[in-house]
Order: sequence, then C-alpha cells, then structure tokens
Amino acid sequence: METNNRIMVILACLRGDVAGIYTQRKLDELDEKTGTQDWEDFVWEIKTTFSDKTKAADTEWKIETFKQGKKDIVDFIIEFDTLAMKVNTDELHTIY
Repeated sequence: METNNRIMVILACLRGDVAGIYTQRKLDELDEKTGTQDWEDFVWEIKTTFSDKTKAADTEWKIETFKQGKKDIVDFIIEFDTLAMKVNTDELHTIY
C-alpha cells in the first residue's frame, strides 16, 4: 500500500488541463485494481506522458515547413535559429 499512497500523493499535486485528465483516469484505474501498482511503471508512465517529445516533433515540423516569404533575412535567420535551438536537434536535421 505504500506505493499506492506515494502515487496518490503525486496525483494530488497534478492539476489543470492534461494533468487533471490524466489524474482522474489514473485515480479511476487505481480504484478498479485491488493490488499494488508498480512504482517503476508509474514513473515511466509519467515521464512518457509529460515528456517534451511532442513539442520537439512539432518544432521539427515547423523547421521543415519554414519559409522566408517576405521576411527580412535577419528576422528569418533569428526565427530559424530560435526554432533550431528549441528542438535541440543535430546539425544534419537543421541543414535538411
């Protein structure tokens, strides 16, 4: 029960949009189960659910579809460099 109590304490701190939805789903799941949940599985689930990988994928897509249009070259380069720093990708992907 100690593991379930630790999980409940963490879930109590999660509020708001996606975190609130995740918390409610997890609490419902814990109510249905009679056994103790594995701590390592819970930590892995939290890390994968709230990771920045989706933000990185969105930024990579923005880089791939980024066009200069009528922007001044300096503004274009600054915006492009900012996107490249956000995604924290390797140079080959940025060059592509």
